[in-house]
Amino acid sequence: MSYKALYRVFRPQRFEDVVGQEHVTKTLQNALLQKKISHAYLFSGPRGTGKTSVAKIFAKAVNCENSPTAEPCNECSTCLGITDGSLADVLEIDAASNNGVDEIRDIRDKVKFAPSSARYKVYIIDEVHMLSIGAFNALLKTLEEPPKHVIFILATTEPHKIPLTIISRCQRFDFRRIQPQSIVTRLKKIVEEQHIRIQEEALLAIARAADGGMRDALSLLDQAISFSEDEVLLEDVLAITGSVSQYKLAQLIKAIYEKNTAQALQLFNDLMDQGKDPNRLIEDLIYYYRDMLLYKAAPQLEEVVQRMVVDEQFKELAQVIPAPFIYETIDILNKSQQEMRWTNHPRIYMEVALVKLCYQEQDVNASSTMLRSLEEKIRQLESELQKIKEQGTKIIHSEQAEPSKKVVKSVRSDYKVPIGRIHEILRNATHQDLSIIKNSWSNMLELLKKQNKVSHAALLQESEPVAASSSAFVLKFKYEIHCKMVAENSNHVKENLEHVLYDLTGKKMEMVAVPEGEWLKIREDFIRQQQGNAREKEEAEDPFIAEAKKWFGENLIEIRD
Repeated sequence: MSYKALYRVFRPQRFEDVVGQEHVTKTLQNALLQKKISHAYLFSGPRGTGKTSVAKIFAKAVNCENSPTAEPCNECSTCLGITDGSLADVLEIDAASNNGVDEIRDIRDKVKFAPSSARYKVYIIDEVHMLSIGAFNALLKTLEEPPKHVIFILATTEPHKIPLTIISRCQRFDFRRIQPQSIVTRLKKIVEEQHIRIQEEALLAIARAADGGMRDALSLLDQAISFSEDEVLLEDVLAITGSVSQYKLAQLIKAIYEKNTAQALQLFNDLMDQGKDPNRLIEDLIYYYRDMLLYKAAPQLEEVVQRMVVDEQFKELAQVIPAPFIYETIDILNKSQQEMRWTNHPRIYMEVALVKLCYQEQDVNASSTMLRSLEEKIRQLESELQKIKEQGTKIIHSEQAEPSKKVVKSVRSDYKVPIGRIHEILRNATHQDLSIIKNSWSNMLELLKKQNKVSHAALLQESEPVAASSSAFVLKFKYEIHCKMVAENSNHVKENLEHVLYDLTGKKMEMVAVPEGEWLKIREDFIRQQQGNAREKEEAEDPFIAEAKKWFGENLIEIRD
């Protein structure tokens, strides 16, 4: 096979060829120059970001005949042998297929032998997280105290699966996703060297589709070259990646904002007829809204826009669409994306999401209207409370000036507290029932928010469960207006609250609302009443029995008629 894929032809052979990992390459180069070479390294990060390439470059630099050097010469016999894989002292092992104890024991037995031609034996273990627990244990002692002529380089995409005992014995380097602009710069050099004609927009589309991986970008470029004819166009890249052009995304977003449901669905159907992937489409939409939000927050920092080109259409949409609308849209799209991952009909979920987005402004306006109404009622209540405080201050001053005259000012409430029902709950109340309600309270508020009942959660934000029996509980409110709205089941708040608590606790419990000031008085009256009943019971007891209890104790006395 004479043809080689681009990612194999243009695999980095020097540290300066590695794109987007300057924090790793600079550290390794300084260590080489200062001869501070560790016995074990751990390279972790997403696929296609250069972990294995950097490992090979490091193996060449540490064994280069011109060392110490920051870059391998790629001309000496050692460098050439490592490049073509013929040098026996540098071994690249695939842990996915050599993950047993026997393979690691074989390595452990061979590391004690000196290298045959190079300065160091270098073991590059790729996808090291695939090793079994037994293999990790077999590697542990060798990794901790290897011979001076051995270097281990472990590469993985899932570092959380590696035992901490292994990680603690390595110098760890985290490889980052490569920025799209860095990928575009590298691709330009490659296409110029290969004399390939390609549009700038096509390169950017490849970089976006690569999702931070240079190997993926080169594979997509290879595929686009094969797909196209004389020149690689943007349409060619979009066809092979399943992505949607920025112009089409802008049209769809404009239709959503203008609440043009028919046009939005028509645009979506046209994209589906072209073979586009709904999962890819929803991801592109999320990133478009994300870039718009960041551009609105900091228009002078165009580099924060990762996926989209800041053209006139993008600027116009970012200026017109308000930030709250973008927040709500991203939230709806994110929930739909999660649902689409577990269904065989992602197109249906995407269509439902588009319809929901076209009507979201009405829901937002309704919620805003309710919140404004609540805020207005709260302001009225605070004003009334301030008047009551001022009147109370005047009464105190007048009583101090004229002790013989007492002014009694009573404030009437239009909410009638069910005192008898609260007393009944208190008689049967237990700490266990109250703990169940309190432990579920924060989860209940979160569920209400997730169910788009933000106003209900706002009403209950300043409330607290204070007593509970097996079938009911008392809910104390800081503001009486909130207490009245919930108790009267305004907008089904009480009904939704009891339903969510039933889902969380499995118990059907009735909610009884009480204002904070009334609760303290009711609680004191109940305690006083209970104490009075206890005293009456003691007074009604036979004096001979009471005397016997004092002498012998209640447990030793048996009373018979």
